[in-house]
Amino acid sequence: MRLILGSASPRRREILAQLGIVPDAIVAADIDETPHRQELPRPYCERVTRAKLDAIASEPADFVLCADTTVALGRRILGKPQDAAQAAEFLLQLAGRRHNVISAVALRHAGHIWTRTQVTSVKMKRLSDDELNRYLASGEWQGKAGGYAIQGRGGAFIPWISGSYTGVMGLPAVETLTLLRAAGYQMDDTP
Repeated sequence: MRLILGSASPRRREILAQLGIVPDAIVAADIDETPHRQELPRPYCERVTRAKLDAIASEPADFVLCADTTVALGRRILGKPQDAAQAAEFLLQLAGRRHNVISAVALRHAGHIWTRTQVTSVKMKRLSDDELNRYLASGEWQGKAGGYAIQGRGGAFIPWISGSYTGVMGLPAVETLTLLRAAGYQMDDTP
């Protein structure tokens, strides 16, 4: 009986470690994360999470944990920017506005699947040209939904959130622990 984290994200490993959980294996799911035509952000995030879960091979006794985080500006999905120009475009769209960060979590064990979705409302401050250019030069935007990382330099752009900070990072802690406990995963020192 192993805990398999279906993600190569160091942030997800860090959040699990903060909870006193160390996965026995880390396997990145190789799936197509392209949104379907006119797909809304929450169903998209949930579909991608489930596809990741389905892509991870395991034994029936194993616990397989997968997640996806999506930045949504209204009905628009802001994925991981392909380059600095797209990161700048995303950040300028988010600047001075509220947006949602959706984190879906799925767990498979013994033929059962548990899921949770957490939505956090986030406000980004208006960005000066200097702030934007410094952030782009840092490279922190790479591989980050919406082009920013709240746990890094991008946190200086976020004056307000309503929801889960760890969800914005990529793995909502409360929802993850709820799923693990519901599935019977034994945790020694978790809150």
